[in-house]
Amino acid sequence: MPHTQHEFANRTVNSCRGFHWIPSLQHSPCGPRTNVETHEGKYSANKASEVQKRSFGSAATQIQRNPAYSELTSDDVSYFKSILGDNGVVQDEDRIAVANVDWMGKYRGASQLLLLPKSTVEVSKILSYCNTRRLAVVPQGGNTGLVGGSVPVYDEVIVSLAGMDKIISFDNINGILTCEAGCVLENLSTFVENEGFIMPLDLGAKGSCHIGGNISTNAGGLRFIRYGSLHGNVLGLEAVLADGTILDMLTTLRKDNTGYDLKHLFIGSEGSLGVVTKIAVLTPAKLPSTNVAFLSCNDYTSCQKLLLAARRNLGEILSAFEFMDNHCIDLAMRHLEGVQNPLPASQTKFYILIETTGSDESYDKTKLEGFLLRSMEDGLVADGVIAQDISQASNFWRIREGISEASVKVGAVYKYDLSIPVEKLYDIVEEMRCRLGDNAEVLGYGHLGDGNLHLNILSSKYDDNRLAQIEPFVYEWTSAQRGSISAEHGLGLMKAEKIHYSKSPEAVQLMASIKKLLDPNSILNPYKVLPQSVL
Repeated sequence: MPHTQHEFANRTVNSCRGFHWIPSLQHSPCGPRTNVETHEGKYSANKASEVQKRSFGSAATQIQRNPAYSELTSDDVSYFKSILGDNGVVQDEDRIAVANVDWMGKYRGASQLLLLPKSTVEVSKILSYCNTRRLAVVPQGGNTGLVGGSVPVYDEVIVSLAGMDKIISFDNINGILTCEAGCVLENLSTFVENEGFIMPLDLGAKGSCHIGGNISTNAGGLRFIRYGSLHGNVLGLEAVLADGTILDMLTTLRKDNTGYDLKHLFIGSEGSLGVVTKIAVLTPAKLPSTNVAFLSCNDYTSCQKLLLAARRNLGEILSAFEFMDNHCIDLAMRHLEGVQNPLPASQTKFYILIETTGSDESYDKTKLEGFLLRSMEDGLVADGVIAQDISQASNFWRIREGISEASVKVGAVYKYDLSIPVEKLYDIVEEMRCRLGDNAEVLGYGHLGDGNLHLNILSSKYDDNRLAQIEPFVYEWTSAQRGSISAEHGLGLMKAEKIHYSKSPEAVQLMASIKKLLDPNSILNPYKVLPQSVL
């Protein structure tokens, strides 16, 4: 996902105090952070077709434009201008080109129209009209996804929520934020931190992603181990159905057992059941003491044991437990400007980033120091360092969060977001290296505390033969472990036809029934999430 310089600083500038070194651990100075480039691209209908083929291999030929959808006319454009005004209807090729492509440049559509509503009522009018006309629609937030879920496949109308970015209210007693879906996550983080709270999720793309997109994809992120899923943190939401019906579920109640809890249908459904327009989310209190440690481990077994030890010994203050293999560190050092290796003398295979957050600075510091020293004595940690100041903590996080960005600088990258039992999580990385040999570089990193692996396969260019070596093997292997082929990125276009590897036929059929009930004309985010064969 794309990042910005202040995005990484925000993690520590507002919340970190008293970073310190363990005297017996190795010290390496950490340098300043630098700006990160953004990714955009231009499109044409022909180029869109080419990119689909190179991105999806043989699967691309199976995705045909649904002939039931209407094509855009001048009358349609005139109607949209009548409700949104000229500024809310974008036909400029350069602006539409940016919205037509994902940030990796992997998925491209050929939409001719970008709509910018500023209210729920305007979204309702758009969808009602599109449903009547059978014009397919793609809801779009910050467009930071990795599975092609937020860009058109063909000529769908793009409905951007960027203009709906107001904070509606904040309950500073209970920590409940109510806002519109187009609010950028980092802006919300800054706002609630000034009120003495934090957002329950934190992502590498926080400087670009929208809270509505986070909820629509049920984004996980770096705080999941501490605060859990958005299914537990979202108290209420407002969504617009395909026919324009405004579904008001914007409650701020912590407890409400009156009937079915319908909001959960829209958390993680990737805009395929309705467009989320407003959100009420519970924000945890901001705690004054934060420490970040960067550690090296000789083998994956040590990483697992370290995780168990962290849960037992750090307990209530553990807020992040991230792992990276040595290939990730090498990649970051090559392609991320301004970062420095915290453990330059270490030659181990695995690295762990641990963050603790608590209310007592002295207690937390002593607890973390003791834990790391015991871990070194037990042979779980080969080397390690605790950030001494904000700059060093930001450097640690910059390495972890910048892996995704660094990977796209190599050329082609095949990204897989998998949930696998922790004891088997790294096996797929090693098996994939054996399968691909010297033809590609295979990286493994992710949220070890959540059992979530990000498997990245890097190559100079996209190649159908290489894709055939990767898929369906990666999905079959994950399914055999009773894992999930999408831990937090969603299914989008990339994995819509692969859902059966993680869900039973009965479950997929029930999902299709819900889709047909809420969106009978299937205008919302078509070709995504579910296989076309069940719709």
